Amino acid sequence: MLEPDPKVVRELLTRYASLRIAQAERERPEAARELADVSYTLCVMMATTGVHDAVAKADALLLAKGRAQEVGALDAEGEGGLSLAV
Repeated sequence: MLEPDPKVVRELLTRYASLRIAQAERERPEAARELADVSYTLCVMMATTGVHDAVAKADALLLAKGRAQEVGALDAEGEGGLSLAV
């Protein structure tokens, strides 16, 4: 299975959250349609059938990618994630 681009996932999550807030403040048909579209896209991208599962999987993906980048940065600096204390 292909892994979604973290940048695209982050953008979708941001849009999803913004639309949810906008709908909570004032319901509008166009925002409701866009929220449905973003929810569907998140579900497809994260291979889930429910938006709550999609959001959870997207959060986990971003968290894992963030941790992998931190470890990679430490390795690139030559520290290897090990403490310098003896």
